[in-house]
Amino acid sequence: MLSVISVIDDDASVRAATDNLLSSHGYLVHTFASAEDFLQSTHLNHSSCVVADVQMPGMSGLELLTHMRAQGYNVPLIFITAFPEESVRDRALKAGAVGFLAKPFAAPALINCVETALTERRGGAGG
Repeated sequence: MLSVISVIDDDASVRAATDNLLSSHGYLVHTFASAEDFLQSTHLNHSSCVVADVQMPGMSGLELLTHMRAQGYNVPLIFITAFPEESVRDRALKAGAVGFLAKPFAAPALINCVETALTERRGGAGG
């Protein structure tokens, strides 16, 4: 089954680069310029994993995660940020994020994070 990754970042170049990276590893990728665009899309129910920027205009990545959990969506969420503050990282991980990567991140770091998130979502080893 093809894993669907939703990428949410207000920077078009980051969206494009992340889309290219994930697509080249066999994932189906949907990109969004804001958390609000993602929440209003049909892809909310079909995402296997979400990769989101922490700081975006409007709803932040942390607010997105809190909102999704409150609505019962337990899809794994990986944060990417140009401002990797330890306090933000701690809040993100406590809120349920499965990863927190500083931009610019190495391609293998994101791929490893996504693969770990998808493996955990499927219920452990295998796959």
